[in-house]
Amino acid sequence: MGDVLELDAVSVRRGTKMILDDVSWSVNEGERWVVLGPNGAGKTTVIQLVSGRMHPTSGSVTIIGEPLGRTDVAELRPLIGVASAALAHRIPDAEKVLDVVVTASYGITGRWREQYEDLDTDRAQALLDVFGVGHLSGRAYGTLSSGERKRVQVARALMPDPEVLLLDEPAAGLDLGGREELMQALAELAGDRRSPVMVLVTHHVEEIPPGFTHALLLKEGTVEAVGPIDEVITPQHLSRAFGLDLEVERHRDRFAARAAGAHVGARAH
Repeated sequence: MGDVLELDAVSVRRGTKMILDDVSWSVNEGERWVVLGPNGAGKTTVIQLVSGRMHPTSGSVTIIGEPLGRTDVAELRPLIGVASAALAHRIPDAEKVLDVVVTASYGITGRWREQYEDLDTDRAQALLDVFGVGHLSGRAYGTLSSGERKRVQVARALMPDPEVLLLDEPAAGLDLGGREELMQALAELAGDRRSPVMVLVTHHVEEIPPGFTHALLLKEGTVEAVGPIDEVITPQHLSRAFGLDLEVERHRDRFAARAAGAHVGARAH
């Protein structure tokens, strides 16, 4: 098949503000992408476009071979797994963890009167096990730690067996331990050839899991750099995107960035 996701000369305008300006980007089967950039760069807008939740002002968006605007988005959405803060806020705190995952089969949050087969509940439990939270399946979602919730959200996004997995700032708000647990789980997922195409949005290079292959770096709604991750995550590109002289290191397939001449603890935001 061709590109799994494609933006061709896409612009998004809201009033007089240009949120994205002439962005072209394509994602192929088997790739793992990070979308990186400072606040206001247009990262979340890109995710909304490729998840079929927003239409461009100009240009074209193609999702799994289907042009956005000329296909039934409701048919596409089961093929796109999404884990985002906006979706997480809609999950009822009292919902049982297993039901948080299994309800993704119907694309809903909050179990009501729908019926699920044993195959569905078995798959949901298996996904929770993969992310190390299977023992929490009977707990109320609202009682989980932030890190546990994040892993449940990713398990939920995988429940429909999507062709594309979109992760919008999955590590946001996590402490160091929670972040590293999530990074390990995402690295294992990225390294599995059976996994769907993955696209992860972040502000921080430290939150790029091992195994990610490509990067799209945005600045003020335009493409600063795009391509293989080693060619994009460089001091030159990051310094231009973040407006700061940065140093970049890579150790054991993890990146770190800091202001040039700063102490090791400083990070690019």
